[in-house]
Amino acid sequence: MATAPEKLLRRLEWRLGRRLDGRLQGAYRTVWHGDGIDFTDLRAYVPEDDVRHIDWNVTARLDEPYVRQYTEDRELTAWLVVDRSASMRVGRKAGKESVATDLAVSLGRLVTQGGNRVGAILFDNGHHLVIPPRTGRDQILRIARELITPREPKASTTTTDLSAMFKLAATTTAQRRSLVFVMSDFIAEPGWERPLAMLTHRHEVVAIRVTDPAELELPDVGLILVEDAETGEQLLVDTSDPLLRQRLADQVGAREAELADGMRRAGVDPHHVTTDHDLLAALVDMVRRSGRSRR
Repeated sequence: MATAPEKLLRRLEWRLGRRLDGRLQGAYRTVWHGDGIDFTDLRAYVPEDDVRHIDWNVTARLDEPYVRQYTEDRELTAWLVVDRSASMRVGRKAGKESVATDLAVSLGRLVTQGGNRVGAILFDNGHHLVIPPRTGRDQILRIARELITPREPKASTTTTDLSAMFKLAATTTAQRRSLVFVMSDFIAEPGWERPLAMLTHRHEVVAIRVTDPAELELPDVGLILVEDAETGEQLLVDTSDPLLRQRLADQVGAREAELADGMRRAGVDPHHVTTDHDLLAALVDMVRRSGRSRR
């Protein structure tokens, strides 16, 4: 028996804000009127028709030009681009990576309900995995399996290279315009705005920033040992020190302003989800906002 969240998920429909490749029903719009591959009927030729579709045998018999009609392609291709760097494993409960996993699987199920195809790009600096787009429940199960499979952490001296992730996404999705969901904490080396803008130029990109509340406001818990999840660098800090707390607050404010400016330059209006957020409410909010920014 389906639970209440599952029933709600079945009723949700992602609405596109721009034209993509493939022909879809309902609110979906496309750039190209696909020819399809399945022949369905013949009709008289009109000046707007493509001459390549003329059936010359029928035309010769009837002494009047006729064109073939085909069943048009009716699928959307969506991609789940998931940042799996070390910083994504930070946070309450199972961390930001767990939230990104739940979001990716839920969005995958949401998109595939209409028979659409979903692929995935799972990325960190040392390793990436590309799962080609397919339809059906088995595809969602495969993506979920890859997302929950534990990985051996690798030492690194740099933070996440989101530029490389977006360039990989652009190369992988180059064949057709798609709906691209990006899930990341956007803790990264500078310079990711331009590759993201290039990805946004061709595709409809939905950026989902996943954070933990402790990243935005340092909890007052006394003397603690903190470690950089990306590089492994450790530091002993007194979280009760008002001067330290103010300096960190200033740095967080500057980082948030810089991140917001980068998103604007990339042409993206990001969604923000925290590890203590109600995931179902966040998903419903995303669906409600889908398509508004470009209509």
